[in-house]
Amino acid sequence: MPSPQPGHPAARARFLRIDGVPLHVRTEGSGPLCLLSGGLGCSWFDWDLVVPFLTPFRSVVRFDRPGYGLSAAEPAGDRPAPTAAGEADRIRAVLDGLGLREPCTVVGHSLAGFHVEAFARLHPERTAGLVLVDGSVEPAARPYPAPGARDLAARAVAGAATALAVPYLLGPTARRVAARLATVRHEDLAPKPLVRHCYRTGRALRALLRENTRYLDLAAELDDLRRTRPLPEDLPVTVLAADDGCRTRRTETRLAEQRELAALLGADFRTTAPAGHLVMFDRPDAVASAVLDTR
Repeated sequence: MPSPQPGHPAARARFLRIDGVPLHVRTEGSGPLCLLSGGLGCSWFDWDLVVPFLTPFRSVVRFDRPGYGLSAAEPAGDRPAPTAAGEADRIRAVLDGLGLREPCTVVGHSLAGFHVEAFARLHPERTAGLVLVDGSVEPAARPYPAPGARDLAARAVAGAATALAVPYLLGPTARRVAARLATVRHEDLAPKPLVRHCYRTGRALRALLRENTRYLDLAAELDDLRRTRPLPEDLPVTVLAADDGCRTRRTETRLAEQRELAALLGADFRTTAPAGHLVMFDRPDAVASAVLDTR
């Protein structure tokens, strides 16, 4: 794996209005195109350690979904709850908004694995490769009933918590604790000022609750897409699984699920150790290798 190299083109940050919502987008590097999408509750800076490995060889796109990072929240009202197809279309719209129409390697961490796989299935002509970084696995998912009511409840809880200043008081601390639990380093390597700025807002909590409420719905939707929209036979697919080095039942179960996912997708299966769920913090070099090896 080559070391990070200085001198790559400077990052450019901008806002794109996608479906009426200003989304924060960053582009940097040069070469074939790749897009990085973070998991539940993640922001663009969670990829900071990976990007220097990529930019000498790839043009890298990162963006914050509505409510996360610097992106605006979706407006209150009757906006639909997140769906796999909707997130795939959002990725396409981001690339279109940047004027980038060449095939792209899409990289999804955790929950965003659902999003990028849906993109590859719904937009195969725009997909050069697919990399799932410790992606979510939920075989034979059966969503809970009343999705509209669940989404309304998530909005209501987020609104009540925001009115009580819960995100402002506890949001950054909760983010840091979650990150520490998800790494073998047991520390949040994200810049503290950015964590404070992005996670003490009600919009971040609202986005997290809405996505979490829809988790099983997205998994079931993706199961349907797997039956009806096959991946291109020649598409390079990689499943990168985190191995924390502990031979506990939880670790072995997680690794077995990742192997099964790789078998289902006909993917190259890789493990990286020691690494927690936030593989981007513990082994950014392994994440970059998985991306660079797709083309």
